[in-house]
Amino acid sequence: MHDSSPLTGGVSTRWWHRISKDKIQCDICPRQCHLSDGQRGLCFVRGAEGGEVRLYSYGRSSGFCIDPIEKKPLNHFLPGTPVLSFGTAGCNLACKFCQNWDMSKSREMDTLSQSASPELLATTAEKLGCRSIAFTYNDPVIFHEYAIDCAIAAHQHGIKSVAVSAGYVCRGPREEFYQHMDAANIDLKAFTERFYQRICGGQLSAVLETLEYIRHETNVWLEITTLLIPGQNDSDTELTQLSHWIAEHLGKDVPLHFSAFHPDWKMADTPPTPPATLTRARNIARDAGLEYVYTGNVHDRGGSSTWCPECGHLLIERDWYQLGSWGLDEKGCCQQCGDPVPGLFEARPGHWGSRREPVRLYQPTN
Repeated sequence: MHDSSPLTGGVSTRWWHRISKDKIQCDICPRQCHLSDGQRGLCFVRGAEGGEVRLYSYGRSSGFCIDPIEKKPLNHFLPGTPVLSFGTAGCNLACKFCQNWDMSKSREMDTLSQSASPELLATTAEKLGCRSIAFTYNDPVIFHEYAIDCAIAAHQHGIKSVAVSAGYVCRGPREEFYQHMDAANIDLKAFTERFYQRICGGQLSAVLETLEYIRHETNVWLEITTLLIPGQNDSDTELTQLSHWIAEHLGKDVPLHFSAFHPDWKMADTPPTPPATLTRARNIARDAGLEYVYTGNVHDRGGSSTWCPECGHLLIERDWYQLGSWGLDEKGCCQQCGDPVPGLFEARPGHWGSRREPVRLYQPTN
């Protein structure tokens, strides 16, 4: 693990190379920032110093909460259990609709309110009864080294690691990162390069590569989320293309979540997503053959519950993040027809419910 105090100049990193006498290139994500000494990348937390790229947010975190795992959202990964969620500052995309812009767009390290070593996070999660820790609120791609060390510490305490990411990462760091993750929810923000370029400042193709890598080359449990923005990425044509791509390239059993946009950041004048849009998107995806499609951010029992694709039996009832009836057997199969349900399930669901609790970290005692 890295040894660094948040009061120092950060930690050394390995994903970079020199491109000239005066510049180095950060290789963590496809943005590939070219940096002179003393210059930060777009993410702001990785920068050039002393002839290398250093990470300045290592051990500095914010937003500590215990959430239901369904809030990540993950519906097929230890349902009903609590997860310790946290993030850092900065982001390697520039999404105009960012819902966590106060953290992801921050250029102030004071946003990172607490010093949190990987071991302290793991100990806190264990003492609070969390089954997993989640790197969320901003993208763990940019705090790569910190997230990996936290995952290693968590595993030593029997706690799983969850990445909530936009998947905008280069091949080498991607392979290293997902060796340490147990589950991931990847934001597939749209299905056109135009949207990614104009709204996010990124590339769709890089995200699709990440999705295929996680699905076919790792054992990481994968779910996908698409935030639907009225007039931007919610047309029938685009939703059909997105759904068919998932079915053909990832598999019909990969869970897909459609969530509702709320006006924020630089798109405060865009109207919120009508619930009917989420229902329409879910129907389109199911017509394309996807077996587990969910609606989010709305009260929709039918759209947020898990149904057996074989016999139609209700497997996991959900209302928002609250679980109801449980139709899985102890092996994670449909109690009615025996069809296996993909994911990580236990004989009994957790009972954390829908509550969200801010937490303070357990400080070590002498």
